[in-house]
Amino acid sequence: MSEKILQINHLSKSFGSNKVLRDIDFSVYQGDVISIIGASGSGKSTLLRCINLLETPSSGEILYHGRNVLKRGTNPAEYRSHVGMVFQSFNLFNNMTVLENCVVGQVRVLGRDRETARQHAMEYLEKVGMAPYIQARPRQISGGQKQRVAIARAMAMDPEVLLFDEPTSALDPEMVGEVLNVMRRLAGSGMTMLVVTHEMAFARDVSKRVVYMSGGVICEQGSPQELFGNPQKKETVDFLSRFRG
Repeated sequence: MSEKILQINHLSKSFGSNKVLRDIDFSVYQGDVISIIGASGSGKSTLLRCINLLETPSSGEILYHGRNVLKRGTNPAEYRSHVGMVFQSFNLFNNMTVLENCVVGQVRVLGRDRETARQHAMEYLEKVGMAPYIQARPRQISGGQKQRVAIARAMAMDPEVLLFDEPTSALDPEMVGEVLNVMRRLAGSGMTMLVVTHEMAFARDVSKRVVYMSGGVICEQGSPQELFGNPQKKETVDFLSRFRG
């Protein structure tokens, strides 16, 4: 059995009287590729933001290798170097070059010297096809290129888990494929990934497990074959019927 990296126990999140997440339980094992699907407003992105400590859950536990990171004493920046995140809107530093975007976190958070960080950044920028653009600023490259830089930046921190929050939804249709191809290669390399996505083909073809969320709860989860081929809940059937030709 693969090593368990994350364990989510009874996680809930409310914004005022609005309950966005209700009693979420699931585990993430080394090498897992988990796609989280569901309609907009079902709590998918909030769940990822809680796991990355960008939102503070109202109740529950997030165990990283058995340690509850919601307890006092957790260094969020250090934790995020292990559990990285790729955002829908890229979140690159506009005043820095592509290369510097991929170097700065390594230096500030991991304490690497600049030359080591630069070499590491270049390794991942080459993998995502962005090595020719290292001196460009974010405003000079396309959305698909920005997202590939964001993935390289996250990978350069050597995370154990990568969280993807709808990484293709801000892209023009012709750029979606280039980002999904990078993600497919990452999944094939054994990277542990948790992906909130509306790309059903990716969820079906690349995931080891698919989680369907509705109304702030995990409605159903299973292998892609189980969830897409034989969904058990009416809500899952209704949701998936929109994506079938």
